[in-house]
Amino acid sequence: QVQLVESGGGLVQAGGSLRLSCAASGRSFSSLVVGWFRQAPGKEREFVASISWSDTYYTDSAKGRFTISKDNAKNTVYLEMNSLKPEDTAVYYCAARYGRVAARSSDYSYWGQGTQVTVSS
Repeated sequence: QVQLVESGGGLVQAGGSLRLSCAASGRSFSSLVVGWFRQAPGKEREFVASISWSDTYYTDSAKGRFTISKDNAKNTVYLEMNSLKPEDTAVYYCAARYGRVAARSSDYSYWGQGTQVTVSS
């Protein structure tokens, strides 16, 4: 079993930065694939980025602005978000699975509770 806890959300002005953290408990963290998803009001949950021990994968809107990283010593995955836009406003969720990086929410077995990110214009 894997438990995930997100933190780091908040209110930021457009053009600003935030770093989200996803702390994981459970076994075999180093072999976990962790993904970040987001869901804006009235919209479907969408993939942002994922990371395995060897690969990273980003959605087009995140490339060049967001960076996902993994600290196996701290059992934590980070999502560094720069040049934030109002359209990045959403609840951000981290999710975990074993296997390869994946972009579908249905591919992930474990989910955190989410953290709100609000970008003001």
